[in-house]
Amino acid sequence: MSNKTQSNEEIAEFIKAHREEFQQKLLSEAVNVRGKINDILEKGNIDLLKNAEVLALYIVETKEKELIDFAKVEGIAWARFSLTLAFKLEWVHAIRRTMWHFLFKFVNKKGETEFSLEKFFHLEKKINDQVDQFLNNFFISYSDYKDELLVSQKMQVENLSVPIIPVSQSISVLPLIGMIDSHRVHTLEEKVLMEIGSMRIQTLIIDLSGIAEMEIDIIVQFEKMISGINMMGCKAILTGLRAELVREIINAGVDFGNHVEMKGTLQQTLKNNLILESEV
Repeated sequence: MSNKTQSNEEIAEFIKAHREEFQQKLLSEAVNVRGKINDILEKGNIDLLKNAEVLALYIVETKEKELIDFAKVEGIAWARFSLTLAFKLEWVHAIRRTMWHFLFKFVNKKGETEFSLEKFFHLEKKINDQVDQFLNNFFISYSDYKDELLVSQKMQVENLSVPIIPVSQSISVLPLIGMIDSHRVHTLEEKVLMEIGSMRIQTLIIDLSGIAEMEIDIIVQFEKMISGINMMGCKAILTGLRAELVREIINAGVDFGNHVEMKGTLQQTLKNNLILESEV
């Protein structure tokens, strides 16, 4: 066994042998976190004191892979339960200072003849580097999880903004409510054309009774979407157009032509089309 490996193991055993003192010193360094330990344990099932010892041992034993994997797991856990990052940062820096403290105690115990000043600073640098590596991987993992969550939530919102409801094997309804901006109309076009193909929709009834107004450029984009529906071999029917929206369509100079049928209410349109389908 090399002197370096033996020294690392001795420091690890020194920390284990003084576990209670290590924890007390750590709590004294993390003033803001110590009152939140039980809350974090209950909320995220994260034992800060136990994990601090695990991290400290990975550092002194130079278990780089284990340290990186541990950092990633910690990052995901803190992101999943939306735990305060300021607490994590304070806690890790407290672990760093506590490790310096115990390294100094270990050196004093060994004596200058067995532990040179050069060796002490080498270990201190190693501790700093390993703690920084933990923090880097922790924050990357935390950020990646949050980014994936945002993308997932965005997709859910987009799906909710295009609520295509099948009412029969060939007829579906798309009720639109609220504001339609350029992003939403683009999402509508993408989702509608995709669903027509996958669900084999032959008639799509688009109810606009929940839409009070549209900007001119949005109306033009909407007309292009209707044209795309027609090109997919699907019949588009617009229902529930308010007088204000009709005036805006006329003022925009948009002519849907043969691409769409205009009907009054969604209820009557559904009734008529379901009757026609049953007669086929």
